[in-house]
Amino acid sequence: MAVIVDIKTFAAIGAGVIGSGWVARALAHGLDVIAWDPAPGAEKQLREKVANAWPALQRVGLAEGASQSRLRFVDTIEACVANADFIQESAPEREELKLALHEQISRAAKPDAIIASSTSGLLPSDFYARAVNPQRCIVGHPFNPVYLLPLVEVLGGERTAPETIDAALHIYRSLSMRPLHVRKEVPGFIADRLLEALWREALHLVNEGVATTGEIDDAIRFGAGIRWSFMGTFLTYALAGGDAGMRHFMQQFGPALELPWTKLIAPKLTGELIDRVVDGTAEQVGPRSIKQLERYRDDCITSVLAAIGEAKARHGLTPAD
Repeated sequence: MAVIVDIKTFAAIGAGVIGSGWVARALAHGLDVIAWDPAPGAEKQLREKVANAWPALQRVGLAEGASQSRLRFVDTIEACVANADFIQESAPEREELKLALHEQISRAAKPDAIIASSTSGLLPSDFYARAVNPQRCIVGHPFNPVYLLPLVEVLGGERTAPETIDAALHIYRSLSMRPLHVRKEVPGFIADRLLEALWREALHLVNEGVATTGEIDDAIRFGAGIRWSFMGTFLTYALAGGDAGMRHFMQQFGPALELPWTKLIAPKLTGELIDRVVDGTAEQVGPRSIKQLERYRDDCITSVLAAIGEAKARHGLTPAD
Protein backbone atom coordinates (compact mmCIF):
# COMPACT_ATOMS: atom_id res chain seq x y z
CA MET A 1 0.00 0.00 0.00
CA ALA A 2 1.05 3.63 -0.48
CA VAL A 3 1.70 5.72 2.63
CA ILE A 4 3.03 9.24 3.08
CA VAL A 5 6.77 9.26 3.74
CA ASP A 6 7.73 12.93 3.68
CA ILE A 7 5.46 14.59 6.21
CA LYS A 8 4.57 18.24 6.71
CA THR A 9 1.68 18.09 9.20
CA PHE A 10 1.93 16.09 12.43
CA ALA A 11 -1.19 15.28 14.49
CA ALA A 12 -0.97 14.58 18.20
CA ILE A 13 -3.85 12.80 19.92
CA GLY A 14 -3.32 13.35 23.65
CA ALA A 15 -1.26 16.15 25.17
CA GLY A 16 0.03 14.72 28.44
CA VAL A 17 3.71 14.15 29.23
CA ILE A 18 4.30 11.90 26.21
CA GLY A 19 1.97 13.68 23.79
CA SER A 20 3.45 17.08 24.59
CA GLY A 21 6.92 15.62 24.06
CA TRP A 22 5.92 14.53 20.56
CA VAL A 23 4.49 17.99 19.88
CA ALA A 24 7.73 19.67 20.98
CA ARG A 25 9.88 17.34 18.86
CA ALA A 26 7.71 17.83 15.75
CA LEU A 27 7.67 21.63 16.16
CA ALA A 28 11.46 21.66 16.62
CA HIS A 29 11.77 19.88 13.28
CA GLY A 30 9.82 22.56 11.43
CA LEU A 31 6.51 20.74 11.13
CA ASP A 32 2.99 22.09 11.48
CA VAL A 33 1.38 20.40 14.48
CA ILE A 34 -2.30 19.92 15.25
CA ALA A 35 -3.18 18.67 18.73
CA TRP A 36 -6.29 17.44 20.51
CA ASP A 37 -6.89 16.46 24.13
CA PRO A 38 -10.28 16.42 25.90
CA ALA A 39 -8.93 17.34 29.36
CA PRO A 40 -9.90 20.74 30.80
CA GLY A 41 -7.10 23.28 30.33
CA ALA A 42 -5.21 20.93 28.02
CA GLU A 43 -4.20 23.60 25.50
CA LYS A 44 -2.72 25.90 28.14
CA GLN A 45 -0.81 23.05 29.78
CA LEU A 46 0.47 21.83 26.40
CA ARG A 47 1.82 25.23 25.43
CA GLU A 48 3.50 25.58 28.84
CA LYS A 49 5.16 22.15 28.46
CA VAL A 50 6.44 23.00 24.99
CA ALA A 51 7.80 26.34 26.23
CA ASN A 52 9.59 24.57 29.10
CA ALA A 53 11.20 22.14 26.63
CA TRP A 54 12.18 24.77 24.06
CA PRO A 55 15.51 25.91 25.64
CA ALA A 56 16.85 22.33 25.46
CA LEU A 57 15.65 22.00 21.87
CA GLN A 58 17.39 25.27 20.99
CA ARG A 59 20.59 23.86 22.46
CA VAL A 60 20.29 20.70 20.36
CA GLY A 61 19.48 22.76 17.29
CA LEU A 62 16.18 23.73 15.69
CA ALA A 63 15.29 22.94 12.09
CA GLU A 64 14.61 25.72 9.62
CA GLY A 65 11.13 27.12 10.22
CA ALA A 66 10.82 25.60 13.70
CA SER A 67 8.42 27.65 15.79
CA GLN A 68 6.06 27.19 18.71
CA SER A 69 3.56 29.29 16.75
CA ARG A 70 3.05 26.38 14.32
CA LEU A 71 1.03 24.54 16.97
CA ARG A 72 -2.74 24.58 16.55
CA PHE A 73 -5.08 23.11 19.16
CA VAL A 74 -8.49 21.86 17.99
CA ASP A 75 -11.72 20.69 19.60
CA THR A 76 -12.34 17.35 17.86
CA ILE A 77 -10.42 14.27 16.77
CA GLU A 78 -11.72 14.74 13.24
CA ALA A 79 -10.32 18.27 13.02
CA CYS A 80 -7.02 17.04 14.41
CA VAL A 81 -6.37 14.22 11.95
CA ALA A 82 -8.25 15.14 8.75
CA ASN A 83 -5.29 16.86 7.06
CA ALA A 84 -2.43 15.19 8.93
CA ASP A 85 0.31 13.26 7.15
CA PHE A 86 1.31 11.39 10.32
CA ILE A 87 -0.74 10.76 13.46
CA GLN A 88 0.71 9.92 16.88
CA GLU A 89 -1.75 8.82 19.57
CA SER A 90 -0.60 9.14 23.21
CA ALA A 91 -3.76 8.33 25.19
CA PRO A 92 -3.85 6.46 28.54
CA GLU A 93 -2.90 2.77 28.54
CA ARG A 94 -6.40 1.29 28.35
CA GLU A 95 -7.10 -1.12 25.51
CA GLU A 96 -10.82 -0.33 25.24
CA LEU A 97 -10.05 3.39 25.04
CA LYS A 98 -7.47 2.87 22.29
CA LEU A 99 -9.83 0.55 20.38
CA ALA A 100 -12.49 3.25 20.29
CA LEU A 101 -10.02 6.05 19.58
CA HIS A 102 -8.39 4.30 16.64
CA GLU A 103 -11.70 3.36 15.09
CA GLN A 104 -12.56 7.08 15.16
CA ILE A 105 -9.10 8.28 14.13
CA SER A 106 -8.78 5.90 11.21
CA ARG A 107 -12.20 6.82 9.80
CA ALA A 108 -11.34 10.53 9.81
CA ALA A 109 -7.72 10.30 8.63
CA LYS A 110 -6.44 10.40 5.06
CA PRO A 111 -6.14 6.81 3.78
CA ASP A 112 -2.39 7.17 3.20
CA ALA A 113 -1.57 8.75 6.56
CA ILE A 114 0.34 6.52 8.99
CA ILE A 115 -1.28 6.12 12.40
CA ALA A 116 1.03 5.40 15.33
CA SER A 117 0.43 4.72 19.00
CA SER A 118 2.80 5.61 21.85
CA THR A 119 1.62 2.61 23.90
CA SER A 120 4.34 1.21 26.14
CA GLY A 121 3.14 -2.38 26.09
CA LEU A 122 -0.28 -3.04 24.54
CA LEU A 123 -0.25 -5.08 21.35
CA PRO A 124 -1.21 -3.39 18.06
CA SER A 125 -3.11 -6.39 16.72
CA ASP A 126 -5.49 -5.98 19.66
CA PHE A 127 -6.19 -2.24 19.82
CA TYR A 128 -6.16 -1.70 16.02
CA ALA A 129 -8.77 -4.47 15.57
CA ARG A 130 -11.51 -2.03 14.53
CA ALA A 131 -9.31 0.42 12.60
CA VAL A 132 -9.96 1.35 8.99
CA ASN A 133 -6.98 0.41 6.79
CA PRO A 134 -5.06 -1.29 9.65
CA GLN A 135 -2.21 -1.98 7.26
CA ARG A 136 -1.04 1.63 7.89
CA CYS A 137 -1.19 1.32 11.72
CA ILE A 138 1.85 0.82 13.94
CA VAL A 139 3.27 1.30 17.42
CA GLY A 140 5.87 4.04 17.86
CA HIS A 141 6.83 3.78 21.54
CA PRO A 142 9.08 6.67 22.67
CA PHE A 143 10.88 7.45 25.93
CA ASN A 144 10.53 10.44 28.21
CA PRO A 145 11.48 13.17 27.45
CA VAL A 146 10.30 12.40 23.93
CA TYR A 147 11.70 15.67 22.55
CA LEU A 148 15.28 14.70 23.51
CA LEU A 149 15.69 10.92 23.84
CA PRO A 150 16.15 9.40 20.38
CA LEU A 151 14.92 5.83 20.96
CA VAL A 152 11.53 4.85 19.53
CA GLU A 153 10.40 1.22 19.37
CA VAL A 154 8.50 0.48 16.16
CA LEU A 155 6.35 -2.59 15.58
CA GLY A 156 3.38 -3.60 13.55
CA GLY A 157 0.36 -5.78 14.15
CA GLU A 158 -0.83 -8.83 12.25
CA ARG A 159 -2.23 -6.66 9.43
CA THR A 160 0.44 -3.95 9.26
CA ALA A 161 2.04 -3.70 5.81
CA PRO A 162 5.85 -3.97 5.59
CA GLU A 163 5.87 -0.70 3.62
CA THR A 164 4.30 1.03 6.60
CA ILE A 165 7.09 -0.14 8.90
CA ASP A 166 9.70 1.06 6.41
CA ALA A 167 7.98 4.43 6.03
CA ALA A 168 7.63 4.87 9.79
CA LEU A 169 11.32 4.13 10.32
CA HIS A 170 12.12 6.79 7.73
CA ILE A 171 9.78 9.34 9.33
CA TYR A 172 11.14 8.82 12.83
CA ARG A 173 14.69 9.16 11.51
CA SER A 174 13.65 12.46 9.90
CA LEU A 175 12.69 13.57 13.42
CA SER A 176 16.26 12.80 14.58
CA MET A 177 15.21 9.60 16.34
CA ARG A 178 16.82 6.18 16.55
CA PRO A 179 14.02 3.75 15.60
CA LEU A 180 14.32 0.18 16.83
CA HIS A 181 12.24 -2.33 14.85
CA VAL A 182 10.73 -4.80 17.32
CA ARG A 183 10.55 -8.07 15.42
CA LYS A 184 7.63 -9.70 17.26
CA GLU A 185 4.56 -8.55 19.18
CA VAL A 186 5.47 -9.10 22.82
CA PRO A 187 3.96 -7.27 25.82
CA GLY A 188 6.25 -4.49 27.03
CA PHE A 189 8.36 -4.68 23.84
CA ILE A 190 12.14 -4.54 24.53
CA ALA A 191 13.26 -1.55 26.59
CA ASP A 192 10.40 -1.52 29.09
CA ARG A 193 10.83 -5.23 29.80
CA LEU A 194 14.44 -4.53 30.74
CA LEU A 195 13.46 -1.49 32.82
CA GLU A 196 10.69 -3.46 34.52
CA ALA A 197 13.17 -6.08 35.71
CA LEU A 198 15.38 -3.38 37.23
CA TRP A 199 12.36 -1.62 38.79
CA ARG A 200 11.12 -4.81 40.46
CA GLU A 201 14.53 -5.52 41.97
CA ALA A 202 14.80 -1.91 43.16
CA LEU A 203 11.43 -2.19 44.93
CA HIS A 204 12.61 -5.35 46.71
CA LEU A 205 15.74 -3.54 47.94
CA VAL A 206 13.64 -0.67 49.31
CA ASN A 207 11.06 -3.05 50.78
CA GLU A 208 13.72 -5.06 52.63
CA GLY A 209 15.52 -1.99 53.96
CA VAL A 210 18.70 -2.70 51.98
CA ALA A 211 18.83 0.78 50.45
CA THR A 212 16.89 4.03 50.08
CA THR A 213 15.54 5.24 46.75
CA GLY A 214 18.37 7.78 46.55
CA GLU A 215 21.04 5.15 47.20
CA ILE A 216 19.60 2.90 44.51
CA ASP A 217 19.59 5.79 42.04
CA ASP A 218 23.21 6.51 42.98
CA ALA A 219 24.10 2.87 42.29
CA ILE A 220 22.89 3.40 38.72
CA ARG A 221 23.94 6.97 37.93
CA PHE A 222 27.51 6.67 39.26
CA GLY A 223 28.07 3.16 37.93
CA ALA A 224 26.38 1.18 35.20
CA GLY A 225 24.28 4.13 34.01
CA ILE A 226 27.35 5.98 32.80
CA ARG A 227 28.46 3.00 30.72
CA TRP A 228 24.96 2.29 29.46
CA SER A 229 24.70 5.78 27.95
CA PHE A 230 27.25 4.94 25.29
CA MET A 231 27.85 1.17 25.27
CA GLY A 232 24.89 -0.85 26.51
CA THR A 233 24.88 -4.11 28.46
CA PHE A 234 26.25 -6.74 26.08
CA LEU A 235 29.20 -4.75 24.79
CA THR A 236 30.04 -3.67 28.35
CA TYR A 237 30.19 -7.31 29.43
CA ALA A 238 32.20 -8.27 26.34
CA LEU A 239 34.88 -5.80 27.46
CA ALA A 240 34.70 -7.24 30.99
CA GLY A 241 35.86 -10.53 29.49
CA GLY A 242 39.18 -8.93 28.52
CA ASP A 243 40.89 -9.96 25.30
CA ALA A 244 39.02 -13.28 25.39
CA GLY A 245 35.77 -11.33 25.06
CA MET A 246 32.23 -12.42 25.73
CA ARG A 247 32.87 -16.17 25.75
CA HIS A 248 35.30 -15.79 28.64
CA PHE A 249 32.88 -13.50 30.46
CA MET A 250 30.04 -16.02 30.08
CA GLN A 251 32.24 -18.87 31.31
CA GLN A 252 33.54 -16.87 34.27
CA PHE A 253 30.36 -15.18 35.44
CA GLY A 254 27.69 -17.44 33.96
CA PRO A 255 27.48 -19.67 37.05
CA ALA A 256 26.31 -16.62 39.04
CA LEU A 257 23.03 -16.81 37.10
CA GLU A 258 22.24 -19.93 39.14
CA LEU A 259 22.53 -17.99 42.40
CA PRO A 260 19.36 -16.56 43.97
CA TRP A 261 20.50 -12.93 43.81
CA THR A 262 17.47 -11.38 42.16
CA LYS A 263 13.72 -11.57 42.69
CA LEU A 264 11.93 -10.84 39.43
CA ILE A 265 8.50 -11.43 40.97
CA ALA A 266 7.44 -7.98 42.11
CA PRO A 267 6.96 -7.33 45.84
CA LYS A 268 3.45 -6.61 47.07
CA LEU A 269 2.80 -2.86 47.00
CA THR A 270 1.90 -2.48 50.66
CA GLY A 271 1.15 0.90 52.17
CA GLU A 272 4.48 0.75 53.97
CA LEU A 273 6.43 0.15 50.75
CA ILE A 274 4.59 2.92 48.91
CA ASP A 275 5.33 5.31 51.80
CA ARG A 276 9.04 4.41 51.70
CA VAL A 277 9.21 5.05 47.96
CA VAL A 278 7.22 8.29 48.15
CA ASP A 279 9.18 9.62 51.13
CA GLY A 280 12.50 8.65 49.58
CA THR A 281 11.81 10.33 46.24
CA ALA A 282 10.37 13.41 48.00
CA GLU A 283 13.71 13.75 49.81
CA GLN A 284 15.52 13.44 46.47
CA VAL A 285 13.33 16.12 44.87
CA GLY A 286 13.79 18.48 47.81
CA PRO A 287 12.64 22.09 47.37
CA ARG A 288 12.87 22.03 43.57
CA SER A 289 9.79 22.08 41.35
CA ILE A 290 9.16 19.40 38.73
CA LYS A 291 9.67 21.94 35.94
CA GLN A 292 13.04 22.94 37.46
CA LEU A 293 14.04 19.28 37.57
CA GLU A 294 12.86 18.79 33.99
CA ARG A 295 15.14 21.64 32.84
CA TYR A 296 18.05 20.15 34.83
CA ARG A 297 17.37 16.72 33.31
CA ASP A 298 17.21 18.20 29.82
CA ASP A 299 20.49 20.06 30.35
CA CYS A 300 22.16 16.82 31.46
CA ILE A 301 20.76 14.83 28.53
CA THR A 302 21.88 17.35 25.92
CA SER A 303 25.33 17.50 27.53
CA VAL A 304 25.68 13.70 27.52
CA LEU A 305 24.45 13.43 23.92
CA ALA A 306 26.90 16.13 22.81
CA ALA A 307 29.79 14.51 24.66
CA ILE A 308 29.04 11.08 23.18
CA GLY A 309 28.76 12.56 19.69
CA GLU A 310 32.15 14.27 20.04
CA ALA A 311 33.77 11.07 21.34
CA LYS A 312 32.32 9.04 18.47
CA ALA A 313 33.70 11.51 15.96
CA ARG A 314 37.17 11.32 17.54
CA HIS A 315 37.11 7.52 17.23
CA GLY A 316 35.84 7.42 13.64
CA LEU A 317 32.32 6.32 14.53
CA THR A 318 29.14 7.70 13.02
CA PRO A 319 26.22 9.01 15.12
CA ALA A 320 24.33 5.79 14.34
CA ASP A 321 27.10 3.54 15.74
